[in-house]
Amino acid sequence: MPMVVVITRDVEGRYRGFLGSAMLELSAGVYAHPRMSAGVRTRIWDVLRDWHGQLRRGSIVMTWVDSSANGGLGLLALGEPPKDIVPHDAMLLVRRPLPEMKGFD
Repeated sequence: MPMVVVITRDVEGRYRGFLGSAMLELSAGVYAHPRMSAGVRTRIWDVLRDWHGQLRRGSIVMTWVDSSANGGLGLLALGEPPKDIVPHDAMLLVRRPLPEMKGFD
């Protein structure tokens, strides 16, 4: 049962109440549980995903230790800003588009 962390940004108050009932709120929008089972983690994510699908506001990231995943990190995300997480040499990297450079046509 690995540690689970959920980070929310710009979401409705219902998320705070729901996550606060199952996890410790370490800081505004940051929740942690030291020993959450995979079943509980999945059920929590299902609720978050359903609400986010209906409300379409903010962003949510869930992460946990997963030795079978690249970088040893399980990761789920909803909302903006979108990030492209790519595996590279047994770790995870964030790929972002390069800003447009003017005058280099």
